[in-house]
Amino acid sequence: MPPVEAKDVVKRFGSREALRGVSLKAAAGELVAVIGPNGAGKTTLLSILAGIAKPDEGQVNSDGGAVGWIPQQAALYRRLTVEENLLLFARLEGHPNPRASVEEMLGLTGLAERRGEIVARLSGGNQQRINIAIGLLSRPAVLLLDEPSVGLDPRQRARLWEFVSGLAGRGTTVIFSTHDIQEAERYGGRVLVLADGESLFDGSAGELREAVRREAPEDADRDFETAFVAYLRHRGH
Repeated sequence: MPPVEAKDVVKRFGSREALRGVSLKAAAGELVAVIGPNGAGKTTLLSILAGIAKPDEGQVNSDGGAVGWIPQQAALYRRLTVEENLLLFARLEGHPNPRASVEEMLGLTGLAERRGEIVARLSGGNQQRINIAIGLLSRPAVLLLDEPSVGLDPRQRARLWEFVSGLAGRGTTVIFSTHDIQEAERYGGRVLVLADGESLFDGSAGELREAVRREAPEDADRDFETAFVAYLRHRGH
């Protein structure tokens, strides 16, 4: 069984279907990008995979190991230091040796030299790394990231993705949402395209380019983002 799998997931909010029979399977160490326009159902899917929300139909299975959930907004105490934040969350999670867990996360995320700095004074990129470190405290087999690079400058994004790619290289399954097609193509080993709660595509970035070329041949020679928008339009979204 893969570390995480969703089968025919449906989620309704009143009369609106946020997800319409979406399926996703991710292997150990795989980086999966969930892409789509605003309101596509990306966050809803991740929250269901995390166990925060329950599907109205369908199943979600995980093969042991915790699932780490990193929301778009950093869940940090900005007046505390980096170390104090990690220590607080390690104690809240009931770690038998909170300080040892904190030292492990500081080393893993490269934040050891910033341990005594107040979080509010750190860059957005470093705050996101703390947010991820908190998500990793439970040593999850699967890490879910909801638009993790929003608000980061190019250098911060590059550092963030270098770190996240390293986690995947060590066997952590990483599933992240984004509305940036270039980010999905660059960092996602697999890409799941959602639009209006519907799954339109699941495959590699190269295969997505081919699908875009088939669906919107008149736009195939334009930049990929423009061609992707045309692809969504051809699919009725």
